[in-house]
Amino acid sequence: MIAVLLFILLFFCGAIPFSYLLGRFVLHKDIRDYGDGNPGAANAWKAGGAVVGLAAVLLDVSKGLIPILLVLSLFDIEGIALAFLAVAPVCGHAFSPFLHFRGGKAVAVTYGVWLALTGLAGPLAMGLTSAIFVLIQSVDAWTVMAGMAGLFTYLLYTEAEQPYLLTCILNSALVFLKHRQDLKGFIKLRPQFAAMLRRDGHGTSS
Repeated sequence: MIAVLLFILLFFCGAIPFSYLLGRFVLHKDIRDYGDGNPGAANAWKAGGAVVGLAAVLLDVSKGLIPILLVLSLFDIEGIALAFLAVAPVCGHAFSPFLHFRGGKAVAVTYGVWLALTGLAGPLAMGLTSAIFVLIQSVDAWTVMAGMAGLFTYLLYTEAEQPYLLTCILNSALVFLKHRQDLKGFIKLRPQFAAMLRRDGHGTSS
């Protein structure tokens, strides 16, 4: 019963639309009118610049970080229950009832959750993989999914416990769901990388 109550609490913590609220009360704008129409930190950045954007990122990260840290500190939660509680803030952000269940794409809150679960290691694995991928291709959604794959690879390499692997799978599924429209197209290689591959191909064939 306590796990169910905690899930609901964590869900609503994640559902607080900080980026949207910053746009509404600080910028006096609807950030959904910018970029891809998503009420997340990226569009808060586009609407209000670096200061508002960075504040939105930090607040969204905190929605995953602080509630999960408190749960880990105060309750003895393990197994499948831990996995579902860990993704509750991500689920709340993605399907916020305060925004008619049309929430953000859950990237920043995901970093917060894994910061709570693994310290800097998990977010670094995601960030480094994403950084490499963004140099290769230009579709943001594929960069995000590459980051999730990097996290899963890190968890496998470090022989993480099954609840962490399940958390990553569930988290990846939510992130995929929120990015599914952008993932319909193929990966778009950056011109310089595509040219390098063509040169290598010609060199091999000759």
